[in-house]
Amino acid sequence: MAVYTEVTDDALRAFLTAYDIGELVAFRGIAEGVENSNYMLRTTAGDFILTLYEKRVNPADLPWFLNLMQHLATQGVNCPQPVMAQDGNALRMLADRHAAITTFLPGVWPRRVQLVHCGPLGEALARLHKAGASYAPRRENALGPAGWRPLLERSLSRADDVVPGLGAELTAVLDRLLEAWPRDLPEGQIHADLFPDNVFFLKNEVSGLIDFYFAATDLLAYDLAICLNAWCFEPDGAFNVTKGRALIGAYQAVRPLSPAETKALPILAQGAALRFLLTRLHDWLYVPEGALVTPKDPLEYLRKLRFHRHASGIAAYVG
Repeated sequence: MAVYTEVTDDALRAFLTAYDIGELVAFRGIAEGVENSNYMLRTTAGDFILTLYEKRVNPADLPWFLNLMQHLATQGVNCPQPVMAQDGNALRMLADRHAAITTFLPGVWPRRVQLVHCGPLGEALARLHKAGASYAPRRENALGPAGWRPLLERSLSRADDVVPGLGAELTAVLDRLLEAWPRDLPEGQIHADLFPDNVFFLKNEVSGLIDFYFAATDLLAYDLAICLNAWCFEPDGAFNVTKGRALIGAYQAVRPLSPAETKALPILAQGAALRFLLTRLHDWLYVPEGALVTPKDPLEYLRKLRFHRHASGIAAYVG
């Protein structure tokens, strides 16, 4: 989450007249994250989240995301629900951006990931994958392998300003990954961005999953690989095998991995690391002037990518 587009009090009050959620009490920008503009919204009816959709989100995809969240909720996944306006539509325009209001979920995201978080996360991810199996519409992953080379090309001319030789290293890694990328693993609806700030906990149990605006139809095990990157490395860059074992074990207790998925996990983890390295690299180099956003360090994911390149199978993640 982040704030790129400022919303005035008057504009927001006018926007809210289209809804039956009471009058504005307070709102504030949410600075975490790097994608859409998000506000904590409080009205006389309660708490909500207001999202203005920015840069990487294609407006044509927004109904798919919102309908997916509604579907997952019917299958027992606790995720935000779109609030319909009086005309029955969830999407409207605010400050020249497509915008939606969603329900607020209780809980706190872990600022420091502990072992106790990893098992519940693995179980929640597997349940999301099973719940999504009955959601028929497909959405291609715009930030999947086909999108990585265009992403790299946008930053290639300045990549060596971050680390000398980075451009050549990433080009070589991308070439190898695209050649080795698995094509025949189980697919389904994936979250594709299940970082700690998108998972809420209450009493060490997952209370909600948020921010589905990168969700897509893609390899299920790739979603698990994203979580390995986001949850199982320590601040010093070391991979925590105990966390990896807890995450993968809890996932497999709900949805067992196939032998092919297990074998492909190091490649999938490399791809996940490269995907976030590339988007972070671009955002690091091209921060919009005046945006209330904190760019994330791309070098964190360079270190993770190098770890996965030397992983010799699933044992690297579970011991």
